[in-house]
Amino acid sequence: MPVILIIIYIHYKTGGKMQKKTFLVFYLAVFLLLIGSSCDEENNFNFSGSTIDHHCVDITQVPQAWIEEAKNTLHIGYGHTSHGWQITYGMQGLIEFANNGGKGLDLPEDIFDFNNGGTGGALDFEDGTGYDEGWLDHDCGYYPNWVEKTREYLNHPSHSDVNVIMWSWCGQVSGKYSSGVLWEEYLGPMTQLEEDYPNVAFIYMTGHVDITDDANNKAANDSIRSYCQNNDKWLFDFADFDRHDPDGTYYEFVNDNCDYYSGPLPGGIVMGNWADEWQGAHTEGVDWYSTPGSHTYPINENQKGYAAWWMWARLAGWEAE
Repeated sequence: MPVILIIIYIHYKTGGKMQKKTFLVFYLAVFLLLIGSSCDEENNFNFSGSTIDHHCVDITQVPQAWIEEAKNTLHIGYGHTSHGWQITYGMQGLIEFANNGGKGLDLPEDIFDFNNGGTGGALDFEDGTGYDEGWLDHDCGYYPNWVEKTREYLNHPSHSDVNVIMWSWCGQVSGKYSSGVLWEEYLGPMTQLEEDYPNVAFIYMTGHVDITDDANNKAANDSIRSYCQNNDKWLFDFADFDRHDPDGTYYEFVNDNCDYYSGPLPGGIVMGNWADEWQGAHTEGVDWYSTPGSHTYPINENQKGYAAWWMWARLAGWEAE
């Protein structure tokens, strides 16, 4: 705004005799500056989409400054049921793990702290009420509940500062795909919410892996990935973490508890459990940390907790390489 006042003053002092072309250039520059200023004031974070997957788990690479910026910038509402706790549990365990120097981290104490409201310098992060009634209850497999609950949450004055919404699946993504309603009951409504709430970043998510319906599960998650990648959406690729151990090894036929199989069911047999094997070969408190383990092993929740903070930093503006 001071720039435009200066230009008006110059125009006035010259008796309106500024060359027409010069004057138009000045006003064009001011217009662009004002657009940029307005966006910065209203949206202090990154709306351009990105896929968060097993490539985004090196927590030692997330800069301290961007962790702090995420805490200063983001106000997050997260709707989920039991499988969705894996992200929250991963974030919870990371606090003490980092305080104790796990993975060689040397950061201020409680830097990864979060709570509902963001008190004490923590990240403002509100978990939904799961299967109880309340804010963001159930998960995105329950249509139209999750859409109605999102609108109810965002329209309430107490959530006027919320600028990130994330929903997880439980076990419904395969069925949504096989019955032909994945667009109608998930992708389409999420896109409409983005249009209706342009100052909120909506995080899409794949569903957890499911060996009992492997083909439909893969097809459903691939559909979500393709849509997000083709339309520049934010995607937390939940299933991708289930299929990769921390060394990046891929398991094609795997269940949500990290058991891996010789092939799909029926016929496939359990060959092992990648999470249990990886934890047994590494040191707790140094390489990984314990978590409650909702349907899975701690290391899987560790990976999702690391990736969540990678995503928060990216949303805050970090340009990860």
